[in-house]
Amino acid sequence: MNPFRRYPNLRNLKAGDHIRFVCGRDDALTRVKRVARYASFEEMLDVEGAANVNPDSPREQQLANIRRIYGPEKEALGVLAIEIELFQPVTA
Repeated sequence: MNPFRRYPNLRNLKAGDHIRFVCGRDDALTRVKRVARYASFEEMLDVEGAANVNPDSPREQQLANIRRIYGPEKEALGVLAIEIELFQPVTA
């Protein structure tokens, strides 16, 4: 079973794709550099390294924060680590 089947827009996400982030009037276009798929948040933090995910927060705090946002039913669907780079400057 493919755990990403419930997220069809992420199932085929790959390097070179673009993701636009919008917050209020701010808008930034990014390019995906790398996508890694994991079975759990713990595995993602172990492989990616907690300092690479958030250098300002210890691993256990990051795990607690992520799980507060994404419950066990979401984690069971699979975890993506997406490395991005700014493609287009933020506009307001």
